[in-house]
Amino acid sequence: MSFYQKIAEIGPRFFSKSTLFKYGFNFSPMYRRSTAKITHVSTDLLTIKVKLPISYKNKNYVNSIFGGSLFSAVDPIPMVQLINLIGDEYIVWDKSAEIFFKRPAKEHVYATFTYSKDELTQIKTDVEKHNEIEITKVTQLTNHNQSTLFCEVKKTIYIANKDYYKKKRASKK
Repeated sequence: MSFYQKIAEIGPRFFSKSTLFKYGFNFSPMYRRSTAKITHVSTDLLTIKVKLPISYKNKNYVNSIFGGSLFSAVDPIPMVQLINLIGDEYIVWDKSAEIFFKRPAKEHVYATFTYSKDELTQIKTDVEKHNEIEITKVTQLTNHNQSTLFCEVKKTIYIANKDYYKKKRASKK
C-alpha cells in the first residue's frame, strides 16, 4: 500500500474526502512540482478545478508555460478522481495520454475535471458486462474565462473488475 493510499484510508476519520483530495494533491511533492494547484473539489468529487499559474518555475525558453508543466498539471487527476468515485472493487490505470498544443500559454491556465453520475453508472455497467473497458477523458486547459484554449490532454483510462484483473494477471505468470 502506498503512502497516498494510507492517507486515503486513514484521512476520512478526520477530514472529508474532498478536503483530503485537494490538500493531499497540493502538498504532495509529485504534484507540487507541476506548479499547479487544485483550487476546488466538490463534496461528491465529481468536479475538480485546477489552476496553473505562470511563473519563473514553469516558463520555457520562449516565455510560455512549459509543455511538461501543462501535462503534469492534468496527468494524475482523471485516474485518481475515478478511483475515488467508483470504489475498491475496480482496478483503474492510466493507459495512454496525448497532449495537443493549440497556442502558447502566456497567462494562468485553468482546467476542470468532471464525471457525471450517469457516466459512473455506465462505466460500472460496462465493466460488469465486459470485465474490462477503456474510457477516454479529454481535459481542456484554458484561460480564466475559457475564451482561449491552450491545449487539450486526452487520457485513456483502463477499468476492470478487480477479481477478473487478478485472474488475468495470474494466468500470464
